[in-house]
Amino acid sequence: MIIFIFGLLFIHLNMAKRIGKRIIIIVAISLALVIAAGGFYSYEIYSKMFLSNVSIGDKEYAYIYIPTGSTYADVISIIEESGYVTSIESFKWAGSRMGYPYSVKSGRYKLANGTNNKDLVSILRAGLQTPVRVTFTGFRTPQQLAQLIANQIEVDSTEIANAFTDNEIPSQYGFNQQTFVAMFIPNTYEFFWNTNAKGFFDRMKKEYEIFWTVEKEQKAKDIGLSRVNVSTLASIVEEETIKVDERQRVAGVYINRLKRGIPLQADPTIKYAMGNFTIRRILTKHLSIDSPYNTYKYRGLPPGPINSPSISSINAVLNYESHKYLYFCAKPDYSGYHAFAKNLSEHNKNAREYQRFLNKERIYR
Repeated sequence: MIIFIFGLLFIHLNMAKRIGKRIIIIVAISLALVIAAGGFYSYEIYSKMFLSNVSIGDKEYAYIYIPTGSTYADVISIIEESGYVTSIESFKWAGSRMGYPYSVKSGRYKLANGTNNKDLVSILRAGLQTPVRVTFTGFRTPQQLAQLIANQIEVDSTEIANAFTDNEIPSQYGFNQQTFVAMFIPNTYEFFWNTNAKGFFDRMKKEYEIFWTVEKEQKAKDIGLSRVNVSTLASIVEEETIKVDERQRVAGVYINRLKRGIPLQADPTIKYAMGNFTIRRILTKHLSIDSPYNTYKYRGLPPGPINSPSISSINAVLNYESHKYLYFCAKPDYSGYHAFAKNLSEHNKNAREYQRFLNKERIYR
């Protein structure tokens, strides 16, 4: 009987051991599957977040532009159309988990080869734009400036152009409609691409104040001119000669005339008054136009600049050449230089030579 009981116990223990081993095996397999699944899921997360998802070919970098007011859906469309993101689905997955759909920011963003989704979403979500180098040279009309700027940043060209005919906007910056152009010093500046018209004007005012150093202010004061006066005279100098090395001498002629109370008699102001800078020859009939910009008819400087003068022309006025010339006339050639005269008889001689040259070249207007 005892032997029988021990036999049953032995059988039971063996069975328990075998069942235990099976349970252990099942648990181990289950655990392995869980670990494998976790590893796979972890790798999937890792690949969607950290593996390269930007490919721009042989280029070092590229840009995407997100306009003001864009939604997350707009961003997805922009990125898809760019063709720079390899897997748009993984980008959307990463963006969704990083809260980007609720933090869309407009701007110009730089993409580099090999960028992963985490870094790309972080840049876009934080609005980490790459500035645009905006360059504008001298311009004659507000429309020209507006188009130049609108071609480089998101700003509305109409807003910029209309500001010059607005009574309120120029006054906010210490100017009027006629003098507002003086605030825009031609140069290269860094802007964020999504800068609006007000932001552009604010920045130009800041740069204007930086440009007008204490030294420049003193030079203008010594001449007896205000900042705007300097820009106005510089705008005439700018139109009179394309030769930078001649601008100080031309400026000196006008300073001499201003000091003596002689009308400036600057042909470019007639062209401005007529609204036509294509005129190559100013005729007597043109001089009768009744405009405050007609410097043949009215003494002193016109109401404001006739263009946006370059820094070179502004400096030419501030550092004008001291001499006794009162007149100048284009030389009878295509050199772009001028013949200067101290008296009217000498000037008339130079003018006749130039007129004969124009007639010979069949330039009558």
